[in-house]
Parts: sequence; structure tokens; C-alpha cells
Amino acid sequence: MPTAQEQPLGELALRTLAMPADANPEGDIFGGWLLAQMDITGGMVTHQYSKGRVATVAIDSMVFHQPVKVGDILCCYALMEKTGRTSMTLRIQAWIIREAGGERVKVTEGIFTYVAIGPDGRPRPLDAG
Repeated sequence: MPTAQEQPLGELALRTLAMPADANPEGDIFGGWLLAQMDITGGMVTHQYSKGRVATVAIDSMVFHQPVKVGDILCCYALMEKTGRTSMTLRIQAWIIREAGGERVKVTEGIFTYVAIGPDGRPRPLDAG
């Protein structure tokens, strides 16, 4: 469980609004929607880092801490944890800003791995953007 003093890790890479179409009948946002937003975040960050096409190859861990509600502003932060010859591993945290009062809460975090992809659809070295 996040502490009151905890701050987001990495850089803000995505910000969006949780909408009714993304929720169940009780108003909780679907975990799959949240996972998709985090994957989009990682894809954008690794595309920029690798200067080209990337593919998600693994989600090594995923922890849901708190529910996300309709009207919450979702903020995804990404921190590059490791790079290899063709791969990049990111820690992605999802925080929300509650509509009333601006309280910031960490709701989800995970470790995502991406591979740089060449024109032939195969892994390519990171320095060969």
C-alpha cells in the first residue's frame, strides 16, 4: 500500500480521464483499460528511446493497489530500469488525481519489457534506430 509521502517514480508520460464507457456498473474502471493505458505509456517511452518501432514482450509484474473511478484523472509515470541489446524494461506507475480536492493516489504499478523491432519485424539493436 502506498504511503502518504510516496511520490511517483520517473517521468509523467500519459495523462487521461477515466470515462463511464471504461467502467463496470458500480463505476470502477476495468483493470484491462488501466493495463492498456500503462502499455500505451511504455510503448511511447520506448519508441522515443529506441527511435523506432517496439513491441511489448512481457509484463513481469502487475499490482493493483486502489480502484480507479469514473472522473479520476489517470497519470502514468515511466522509469527506465534496464536496457539490453534489443530490450528495455520500464517500471510504470499509474496514479490518479481524484476529481474533488486534487488528492493524488498510486493505484497500479508494473514492470513492462519491450523489444526494439526492425523493418523486417525482428528484434534490432537499440543503437540501430
